[in-house]
Amino acid sequence: MLDLSIFAALKSGDILKEGFGTHYSIRSKEGKHNLVTEFDIKSEETIINILKKEVPDSEFLAEESGISNSLQGQSVKWVIDPLDGTVNFAHNIPIFSISIAAVIDGEIKCGVIYNPLNGELFTAMKGNGAFLGKKKLQTSNISSLLDAFLVTGFPYKAGAANNKSAELFINVVQRGIPIRRLGSAALDLAYVAAGRFDGFWEMELRPWDVAAGVIIVQEAGGIVSQFDNSPFNLGDETILATNGLIHSEVSNFLINHYEN
Repeated sequence: MLDLSIFAALKSGDILKEGFGTHYSIRSKEGKHNLVTEFDIKSEETIINILKKEVPDSEFLAEESGISNSLQGQSVKWVIDPLDGTVNFAHNIPIFSISIAAVIDGEIKCGVIYNPLNGELFTAMKGNGAFLGKKKLQTSNISSLLDAFLVTGFPYKAGAANNKSAELFINVVQRGIPIRRLGSAALDLAYVAAGRFDGFWEMELRPWDVAAGVIIVQEAGGIVSQFDNSPFNLGDETILATNGLIHSEVSNFLINHYEN
């Protein structure tokens, strides 16, 4: 499954590289700045066709086409974001990725995150570790929130969750802790796995935003949970991913400010 995911991601990456910086159709969905381009569609179709050809009884949960309503069952469920970071892509900002994960009976078995512009390929298989290319990944050794380098994101829809996200962001900045917003949750998670960031959190993400990143972080030695440190399942409202060493501290910080 991992090799097939990698092959599909690379083929999809060729499409996104070809389209990046060109003129193409763009439309909004759900929120004004939640965009979809023709290359989201082309990328997703390419991935699904490749996976379906090799595993005909597969089911799919994908950003643009949806399809599967459940991640349970013994058949392979492919969870796909064909272009994570569409807003960046649409504005010619080279920070976006392709995310593919294989799920069986609710458990993530493998994941791939690919940045086609710089060629970075993050992969993981359950029990076999996480890798950037052929280099084994390990999360960072930062053990204090005050020493951490963090990353987060914001919901596209205006409302309570966006307000909470902004409040959390401001609180971190006021503490003098460096924090970024890249615009691709998949890359945020991959970068936590690679030790580039020490922690990541966000609200209201969908399974395709995080499925591959979750297993990559876990296989790199990190921890993934909900804000309150309870186990994370695809579809949960909140996600926190860290190097493990700062997890409890970040969780306490988030709960103290998220619930107030």
